[in-house]
Amino acid sequence: MPFRVVVKRTQLIKLARERSLGRTITMSAIKAGMSRNTVRKDLRQNDVSEQRRVPHTWRTREDPLAAVWPRAEEMLRQAPELEAKALFEHLAQDFGQKERIHPGLLRTFQRRARGWRLKEGAEKEVFSTQDVKPGESLAVDWTDMKTLCITIQGREFDHTLFHAVLP
Repeated sequence: MPFRVVVKRTQLIKLARERSLGRTITMSAIKAGMSRNTVRKDLRQNDVSEQRRVPHTWRTREDPLAAVWPRAEEMLRQAPELEAKALFEHLAQDFGQKERIHPGLLRTFQRRARGWRLKEGAEKEVFSTQDVKPGESLAVDWTDMKTLCITIQGREFDHTLFHAVLP
């Protein structure tokens, strides 16, 4: 596997500036504090200030929760309100040293449980914010009071109720 030198963003910006001033590759490399070969390779890219990273799809290490995650998933389906820490502690007691479940894996377990809830958990209620500016609007409501049969001194009082609110 070839060795990749990590180049700081500030070095790449300085390199781009030096090249735009018409300096040679060697002089630009010296000014940016980089090797000439790295500069030559970075200049072949479209945008010098952006380093390319090749995303990998493979795991870099064995999944430490592989043994307990299927059981955890089953328990989360049955009771989605379970807290990740409590579930982790329960599984650590059940599986123990046999599967090498140790407290250092708690944060990893919490992240995985959060990801599971986002993907497969219950849908969240959506709220729309109401941005109301004072004095900009007036909410009014009219109610016909005839159906209540209100009387004053024996005579039916036929009226409408008006209600106004400044939100």
